[in-house]
Amino acid sequence: MPVTRDYYEILGVSRDVDEDTIKKSYRQLALKYHPDRNPGDKEAEESFKEAAEAYEVLRDREKRKIYDLYGHDGLRGTGFTGFGGFEDIFSTFGDIFEDFFGFGGRRSRKTRVTRGNDLRYNLELTLEEAYKGKEEEIVFDKWESCDICRGTGVTPGSELETCPDCHGEGEISRSHGFFQIRTTCSTCNGKGQIIVDPCRKCKGKGKIKVEKKVLVKIPPGVDTGIQLRIKGEGEAGENGGPPGDLFVVVYVKDHEFFMRDGDDLKCQVTISFLQAALGAEISIPVLNNNKKTSITIPEGIQPGEIIRLKGWGMTSLRRRRGDGDLFVQVIVNIPAKLSKRQRELLMEFSALDEKKNKAKDKNFWGKIKGI
Repeated sequence: MPVTRDYYEILGVSRDVDEDTIKKSYRQLALKYHPDRNPGDKEAEESFKEAAEAYEVLRDREKRKIYDLYGHDGLRGTGFTGFGGFEDIFSTFGDIFEDFFGFGGRRSRKTRVTRGNDLRYNLELTLEEAYKGKEEEIVFDKWESCDICRGTGVTPGSELETCPDCHGEGEISRSHGFFQIRTTCSTCNGKGQIIVDPCRKCKGKGKIKVEKKVLVKIPPGVDTGIQLRIKGEGEAGENGGPPGDLFVVVYVKDHEFFMRDGDDLKCQVTISFLQAALGAEISIPVLNNNKKTSITIPEGIQPGEIIRLKGWGMTSLRRRRGDGDLFVQVIVNIPAKLSKRQRELLMEFSALDEKKNKAKDKNFWGKIKGI
């Protein structure tokens, strides 16, 4: 069940703390609620899972930014679903638990299960694609477990052999006076075992490089920086460990007409000074299926004024809040050159306008005199 409590509250930190403080707080909570220290305690187990999920989000700058802006809904829009259980947590933070807490003592490296590396894919979208959402097939290279040796690196039917130098320990001890120094075995690279008969397909690596195709579903309303997590599509783990995840990071290209501001869109339209004075109906492009829509320019609109079209902005990733708005700023074009007839008409207009203003002034001062 996904966590719904505030992540900062779970870790007991303020929203402006740095990464070191977040890591320190998680270390204390993980030590307090670790299952080995609280056997059979369901509340401790839930607190342990909550702390792990909070740390997973807040330690990652992109996830933290999305959470700060959009909360849990924003993370769900990226495909983030938290952890499935303890195994998932330990595979993700295995090094942290060993380095910080040392649970279980020193383990032989040959049995260590390691989660595969996560992969990142940068996906560029147009503003129209971000508005509507789409399905995109992406192609990338990754390391997968060898299908012949199933990740062991040895020819089927053969087995790994104990390293003759470290005798399976993965480390070699050397004495220097009163001190004993342990170093990683150079023969087996700390694994404790060596491959005598390597798999012909993967050459003993246990992995092969493959071209992978994945269909990614991009929800409507995504913005630059949004990460879509595709679980299990990262690189293969070590010694049977789970694969990493694929993170598709969205980049939305700038648009030639619209400027995006969150869920809102902004644009500018140029009209003539006659349209500004008399009012008009004009067409402007929009992102929905209509392609264009008509807007009314009110009579006497002033340069720089903004017309708001509610709900004509971007599709909202958080649908319950409604779509964004479109803000249209009016730019009035003043002609640089006039024909003789145009000048005559404008001079006539100016004379009428001056006469009208004088009448207004006379009326105004007449009222003042009467008062």
